[in-house]
Amino acid sequence: MKKGIHPDNYRPVVFKDMSNGDMFLTKSTCKTSETVEFEGETYPMVKIEISNTSHPFYTGKNKLVDTAGRVDRFMSRYGKLKK
Repeated sequence: MKKGIHPDNYRPVVFKDMSNGDMFLTKSTCKTSETVEFEGETYPMVKIEISNTSHPFYTGKNKLVDTAGRVDRFMSRYGKLKK
């Protein structure tokens, strides 16, 4: 590998999913000032809103958000067209 082209701060970092509290360890160059105890050691921590443990695509738990009865209106108009 060439010297001097890779970041100096490439280190183990814990990413914490704030929606369900799940944490995982990987290497990253993310800047953070928070730390967390993970598997007996202290690591820098980055908070994330969603990960593969909470995303509907990976969990199979899709949520249908019905805003102002849009689904009901759709079904009343086009629900009868099913064969």
